[in-house]
Amino acid sequence: MNPGTLDSLDLRAVGARGQGWAEVFRLPFGKRVWKGASGDQQGSGTGSSLDFQDHRSYLPGDDPRHINWQAYARSGNYTMKLYREEVRPMVDLVIDASPSMFLGEAKALRTVELLYFLVHAVLKSGASGRFYLATPGGCEPLRSEVLTGHVWPERIAALPPGPASAPPRLEAIPFRARSMRILLSDLLFHGDGDPVLRQLAGQRGFGTIFAPFGREEADPAWSGNYEFVDSEDGTRHERRVRLELLQRYRSAYQRHFEGWKQQGRRYDVSVVRVPAESDFAHALRLEAVGAGSVELG
Repeated sequence: MNPGTLDSLDLRAVGARGQGWAEVFRLPFGKRVWKGASGDQQGSGTGSSLDFQDHRSYLPGDDPRHINWQAYARSGNYTMKLYREEVRPMVDLVIDASPSMFLGEAKALRTVELLYFLVHAVLKSGASGRFYLATPGGCEPLRSEVLTGHVWPERIAALPPGPASAPPRLEAIPFRARSMRILLSDLLFHGDGDPVLRQLAGQRGFGTIFAPFGREEADPAWSGNYEFVDSEDGTRHERRVRLELLQRYRSAYQRHFEGWKQQGRRYDVSVVRVPAESDFAHALRLEAVGAGSVELG
């Protein structure tokens, strides 16, 4: 983590904006049929909501309040009115706390904006939300009060960093079956994305990745001699950047994210990138709305 960058942010102000954006955008619960505790989203069974579904014959033990008395008056047979079950969706939100997520003022701000928006979108929906910080070295569950109370950066500092450039340890997170699984990560780690995507899609999960990025990483204008510092482990090396090297970097960066999107489609996991240098609402509309990862509230 870059503590200096986070220290410079007014977390209360950003949190308030995130709460406001949760009034403008919402999570796409209407895209799935849910199973879970009682709530206000449509489930896959029958229940006691006001959304009429069907009729069936009365069986001993049925709730007499749901007998269709008008049908009984016509036919003399007891029939039951069935209603769509209302359930409370489950959301498991994982925040990649790797140092690269907070590299540079613009990207750090966009990461924190997405964090607060997603947390407040979960809370506003009434879903059963669980929240986690994760690094390549481990993960920690967080109560929502830790996030909305703006003390979560202290928890990042206590997490083991793990191997540099490795993905966050999603296998250590107890994802719930059929949950909506959201990963906030810049995806800047080596290796195949399949292990991460399998965790997000397993047990009939509904996965989405929100990937913040900054212009300085996506399209740098390097030229000349530089000392590069690895944001994950702090190692330094000097390099002379010529146009050919810069073009190779840009091509590799583009292929990296094209690969993530292609793999994501195989697992039915949306991978949406969110640029740091534009207005938040505009940045979400660029990919997240079109992909169905968020909806206008």
